[in-house]
Order: sequence, then C-alpha cells, then structure tokens
Amino acid sequence: MKPRITVITLGVDDLDRSVEFYRDGLGLTTEGIVGQEFEHGAVAFFDLQAGLKLALWNRKDIAYEAKIHLTPPSPTECTIGHNVSSKEEVDIVIEQAKHAGAKITDPPHDTFWGGYSAHFQDPDGHLWEVVWNPQWEFEV
Repeated sequence: MKPRITVITLGVDDLDRSVEFYRDGLGLTTEGIVGQEFEHGAVAFFDLQAGLKLALWNRKDIAYEAKIHLTPPSPTECTIGHNVSSKEEVDIVIEQAKHAGAKITDPPHDTFWGGYSAHFQDPDGHLWEVVWNPQWEFEV
C-alpha cells in the first residue's frame, strides 16, 4: 500500500457546533457544511496542509455509511498530533483551543523525551496533542 492519506474524518454529534469550534475557534479554513441535500451527506471539510483535509461528519452517518453499529465515543481511540516549531507555539495553540471551548486535559509541560507538549479535547471529545519536538523541524 502506498501512503495516500488525504482526509482525516472525525465523527461528531453536532456538526454546526463542531464547525464553529474548528472554523471560528481554531481558525481552520472551510467552505462550511456541504452535502446537506443528501440523507447522511452533510459534511464539512477543512484545509490542513497541502494534500490533507480534515472532515467533520456526523457519527450516526459514518456508522450508516460504513454499515457498523453506532458505539459510544472514546477519546483514547486515537489522537491527532499537531506539531509546532517552538515551546511558545504550544502555549499559543493551547490558549487558542481553550478560548475556543476546548477542554485542556494536560497543560503544556516539558516531556520526559526532551520535547514540550499538551493535550486538549474538542467539543466531541477528540483528543489533540500539541507538541514541539526538538528533533523535528517544520517550516514556519
């Protein structure tokens, strides 16, 4: 398999609330909710980096599409890692998320491996890690 991941889809319970969090709170770019004319089709896409989008789709619609039973959400199923270029940027992003209504589960701190990180949950409980890794360099 060649890695061609182009969309990360998060299941949400309230699409409008989640769009507001990511668009207005975190400042991600979106054209808003599309596909509302289709049953199970309403979704919002956000531009991340080149070739990668974040999608928000109702959990019940994901279950319908994938033909699986809707189960209770669990924030420990996966995390989304947002790597930044400095400790200061970790602090800034966490403050932005907090102001947007995120639940800060792990405030910014030095890590045992030499980095600096923090965690927050979005309105649906999805867990994000904001992290600076001194071994990784990113374009500013």
